[in-house]
Amino acid sequence: MRARFHATMADLLRTDERTALVLADIGPLGLVAGEPADERVLNVGIREQTMIGVAAGLALAGLRPFVHSYAPFLVERPYEQVKLDLSHQDLGAVLVSIGASYDAASEGRTHQSPADVALLSALPGWRLHTPGHPDEVETLVRAAARADDRQYVRLSSQVNPQAWPADGGIHVVRHGRGTLVLAVGPALAATQQAVEGLGVTLAYTATPFPLDRGTLRALAEHHVRVVVVEPYLEGTTAPEVAAALRGRRVEVEHVGVGREERRTYGTPADHARLHGLDAAGVRARVLGGGAAVG
Repeated sequence: MRARFHATMADLLRTDERTALVLADIGPLGLVAGEPADERVLNVGIREQTMIGVAAGLALAGLRPFVHSYAPFLVERPYEQVKLDLSHQDLGAVLVSIGASYDAASEGRTHQSPADVALLSALPGWRLHTPGHPDEVETLVRAAARADDRQYVRLSSQVNPQAWPADGGIHVVRHGRGTLVLAVGPALAATQQAVEGLGVTLAYTATPFPLDRGTLRALAEHHVRVVVVEPYLEGTTAPEVAAALRGRRVEVEHVGVGREERRTYGTPADHARLHGLDAAGVRARVLGGGAAVG
């Protein structure tokens, strides 16, 4: 996903004079070195708060700033600047993170950010994307370049087997009965393995905020239970799901990164297993509510 973002960003910088990129000593520093677009690639050093402030200034000047770093350095560390410089001033920008919840698990807790989507969802006017495939990354980045709003694109090293439309909607992967399982972004890969042999409906979205409430509500009409598998802090998507299903008598369960801090470093696969986000863990949660077996 990151490689596709770099390639897409390089093309946008060369072809769209409105596009700018702000970095904090990380990322594609030499993206367009020696070319006219080079002046629109700004490295502020390890100053994450400044990075957001600079992006706000570029937005005020009429540019479309993309800001790129690891999720904890892009969202958590400069959260006040995101809140004030962008949201409060109603300025548009695109934050593009890497690292997801625990992709950089071997780097320790400093590089983990399962709460990033929850934090940004607390601010008004943000569109939050969690693509599950490089093709979806390119679609979302190019669409964001044409817009003027505030968007977050969360890149991950975890990739789904195939791309799905990254159009903000919920798409049915397969039809079933009893339980509706909604997988968000890169959580789809493990979820597909988890529901193998189960007669459930499986659906997918790359955009949890704002959620495609209409499609979720329509799908839930034919099911007694909804399980949301999310690749970030468990329950983050709950407000959107609750709003979509308001007034419906349906059981809802969220499967995501647990709130208990896992202090064992290791691989992303280790963390997925510890949080129950591997195929076995997701299957256990889906079966816990008596999913129909095909």
